Amino acid sequence: MIGKVLTKVFGSSNDRYLKSLRPTIARINALEESIQALDDAALAAKTVEFRQRLEKGESLDALLPEAFAVVREAGRRTLGERHYDV
Repeated sequence: MIGKVLTKVFGSSNDRYLKSLRPTIARINALEESIQALDDAALAAKTVEFRQRLEKGESLDALLPEAFAVVREAGRRTLGERHYDV
């Protein structure tokens, strides 16, 4: 009984985790239009760019929004379907 009340007040661990992802999802979605504007060659070149940025010391967390936006766009072009946010 108390567990149900606490879950109602604070949400489940899954709810809290999804809530923590919302800022990252917003950054990914903000990049969607600019990534869609890239041609196929420029989209493929992003992989090399990401590798170079990693070698220069940029963190994976910093690359994640743009990398996910690129993957989502590649999936949209290849499969004709857009990945869900979450």
